[in-house]
Amino acid sequence: MLAGTHSGVGKTTISMGIMHVLTRFMHVQPYKVGPDYIDPAFHTHITGRHCRNLDGWLLEEDTLKYLFLKNGSLAEICVIEGVMGLYDGAGTGKDQGSTAHIAKILNVPVVLVLDGKGMAASAAAMVLGYQQYDPMVKIRGVIINNVKGENHYRLLKEAVERDTGVKVVGYLPANEEIRLPSRHLGLVPRGEIEELQQKLERLGDMVRATIDLQAFLRIAGEYTPPFGFSRPTPEKIAEVRLAVAYDQAFNFYYRDNLDLLEELGAELVFFSPMEEEKLPGNIDGLLLGGGFPEVFARELEANVALRKEIGARIPEELPVYGECGGLMYLSGGIVDNQGDFFAMTGAFPGTVKMTKRLQRFGYVEVELQSGNILGKKGERVRAHEFHHSLLVDEGGHEYSFRVKKIRDGEVTATWECGIKRMNMLASYPHLHFYANLSVPSSLVYKCREYKQRRSAEKR
Repeated sequence: MLAGTHSGVGKTTISMGIMHVLTRFMHVQPYKVGPDYIDPAFHTHITGRHCRNLDGWLLEEDTLKYLFLKNGSLAEICVIEGVMGLYDGAGTGKDQGSTAHIAKILNVPVVLVLDGKGMAASAAAMVLGYQQYDPMVKIRGVIINNVKGENHYRLLKEAVERDTGVKVVGYLPANEEIRLPSRHLGLVPRGEIEELQQKLERLGDMVRATIDLQAFLRIAGEYTPPFGFSRPTPEKIAEVRLAVAYDQAFNFYYRDNLDLLEELGAELVFFSPMEEEKLPGNIDGLLLGGGFPEVFARELEANVALRKEIGARIPEELPVYGECGGLMYLSGGIVDNQGDFFAMTGAFPGTVKMTKRLQRFGYVEVELQSGNILGKKGERVRAHEFHHSLLVDEGGHEYSFRVKKIRDGEVTATWECGIKRMNMLASYPHLHFYANLSVPSSLVYKCREYKQRRSAEKR
């Protein structure tokens, strides 16, 4: 596991560089701590394997162990990128979804990434503090970012190894050429970065020159897998066809969610709302994930035929689930930060207005206030929200979700969400289906009902 002392220390850059080099001669399975979608897109691009999210707030410990071992079973090495600082999580406690929390659950060794700019012996004090804050976290190595040169590195390395006993396995020099541009949701999607491959090659050259990869692999070799935990046992429900929007505008999906839907019997049919004028044929449901529909609003608006078809399928009671960006696409339209309006599907009335200020951010618990395609009234599931938009001019919707924001066990805010119309559900929270297996099961059941009803009507 690669963990940072704090956000912005360079752990994503170093993780990407190490994955890029290791992939040349090993099968690398990437993971990302937390609910983020952007970094996993980079990891998937680099390694050729779907990156998996490990979230200690959304998921139970046994589920995390199961998914980690399941997804890493065919890899030669698993590389986990942490989130924020090592001990930063959902609240003030160090075991509330933090990187350290995941490290302890999975029993993985940690390589700590710190920023060496302007430091010498103080680096040792920092590492020592992280060691002693929780001795159960196995900090086995250090990589130092933003190093001026070899002399600076030797000062840092000598101090850290002498005073902490932790091996320093390398460094990266300060280099603006490999810095990635940013957008309001963090790092931009890989498809929008010019010359990404060239940057990765330069980064890989730096990693090979200044990081001891053999020492890194020896640390990884210390890992012993967890045992004695229960395993989720999803069973096939029915064979259904589920259309999944996937393109530049819609690509925020937890891969474990998609795999789980397939295990439950769904055939996933991917399509592009930007480019394809019709929904895939003979579908029993529609999944519209998150992404950046506001960035591609003009292209989405231009695809009039598909927008009209989706709007027309709602009265037919096709099961449709839109999540965050999917909600935006199902609305009447999007108003961007310049005030321009772009028509969307109109599956429900109301306009989504982009805002410069973050509207919702953080972990939430969702309770179903009424039955819908995701479950019965009273069902609960943990989720995450992160969006720079709000729904305006909606008027008279039936809300299916009661959302609670929780910090350190206390409810700090509540609100309603989850617009329901027929078999359509549109909401902002991002759900991890393994947080409550009945949620994806309910979706597949609803798809089966639609399929059976459609078959009966043809007779």
